[in-house]
Amino acid sequence: MRILYFDIDSLRADHLGCYGYHRNTSPCIDRMAAQGVRFTGCHVSDAPCLPSRTALFSGRAGIHTGVVNHGGAASEMFNEGPGRDFTSLHGRNNWMRRLHDAGLHTATISSFGERHSAWHWYAGFNEVHNNGWGGMENADEVEPLALDWIKRQPDDSDHWFLHVNLWDPHTPYNTPSDFGEPFADTPLPAWYTEEVLAKHRAGFGPHSAREVCGFDTEYPFASPFPRQPLEINSMADARKVFDGYDTGVLYADQAVERILKAVEARGWLDDTWVIISSDHGENLGEFNIYGDHQTADTITSRVPLIIRPPKNFKCARGRVDESLIYQGDFAATLLELIGQEVPSNWDWRSFASAFNSDQPANLRSELVLSQMAWSCQRSVRWGDWLCIRSYHDGYHGFPPVMLFNVKNDPQLQHDLAPGNPALADHGLKLLDRWMSEMMALATHSDDPMRTVMLEGGPLHTRGVLPAYLERLRATGRADGAEVLAKAHPRDAGTA
Repeated sequence: MRILYFDIDSLRADHLGCYGYHRNTSPCIDRMAAQGVRFTGCHVSDAPCLPSRTALFSGRAGIHTGVVNHGGAASEMFNEGPGRDFTSLHGRNNWMRRLHDAGLHTATISSFGERHSAWHWYAGFNEVHNNGWGGMENADEVEPLALDWIKRQPDDSDHWFLHVNLWDPHTPYNTPSDFGEPFADTPLPAWYTEEVLAKHRAGFGPHSAREVCGFDTEYPFASPFPRQPLEINSMADARKVFDGYDTGVLYADQAVERILKAVEARGWLDDTWVIISSDHGENLGEFNIYGDHQTADTITSRVPLIIRPPKNFKCARGRVDESLIYQGDFAATLLELIGQEVPSNWDWRSFASAFNSDQPANLRSELVLSQMAWSCQRSVRWGDWLCIRSYHDGYHGFPPVMLFNVKNDPQLQHDLAPGNPALADHGLKLLDRWMSEMMALATHSDDPMRTVMLEGGPLHTRGVLPAYLERLRATGRADGAEVLAKAHPRDAGTA
């Protein structure tokens, strides 16, 4: 069995043609969807990057691994303590190790582990190929490593798993200039209007319209990138955000196509499982967040999942599965499809039997989504609803509880919690039930979110509030400064 997994960083589902996007960003990915199964309700349990990939590759949610933040104690896996054997439980049960035990040679082409010092993430890989750019690389720097790996495999290499990590949709938008402007003549998404922009410019928060790359307009990167705006003053500036992101998606899509052609040239494509997904989505104006992944919402947490089985696998091609699933559920499913048992300590469930019979996964009635690196939020996704509980607002001024109808309002523009207290309360009860169930299975007594809060909050908000309050006051947003200072007196230095 051969498995080729494309992991495209920051790729949101609804900016792909096969998920209904009006721009032609993904012709190759769309073809893979037409030849396989497309999942519309796939979400990562823990966002963003480090918590997400840890959850997928370890088989456990962040509340169980301890990895929920991008720094501090909650960016490292829980120590197994005196019960640790010669090899750790993680070493024995991680996804790649279980694939390896099934006879697959596992390899990754990714700079992710080095970028986040995620040394635990390498567990189970037979080969690690890192170009050393720490996520700042384009597909043209990743693709040659993938092509070389495919070229070097022996003709009888029948059992491998290759993970190819592309970063192009991630900020800063840096698609090479000679790629041109493929979307210059196509409209922006219909929801994004002059009225939305005006509201955002009056608002505040990291990566908001007046601070697109952080908490101010100083360039945070080593060199400028022409496609990456620092502030959105007009619809033309907003276009740069959407065009920059979508161009990155198209650039990655073309690399995916060339890598698939290399597999085809070896005569292997018909016999290879092709999987396409991401570590998280990307807010592009939702919640006044541009080009980042800071919330436990359906924009950051929902990801594409496309599974294109080998040609001889009996499967209804082009099928769409709308079931609510965690991304990790497909890892459990893949293990079962190749004859492996899902480890008993995994949080993810297999839907292999449903997949084999062309039926919806139907594993779960609700999902709990978490974010601790930019804000501290947990949300519950069920039916048409999303209820978000904010414990730390990430300096966006979020109310403690928000409620959205994701079917009628996919861009989350209308908080319905004030007018629907009973429905919001139902969401909070689902969250409380999940918390009780997860802590009953935990190997450590503390919720890692508590650790994050006690350390001073999400990593990316630590120590920046006093200077940001001054910026807000200097740019005519004193009301926003007052809101944040009142909500965070200790961080503001006024407690």
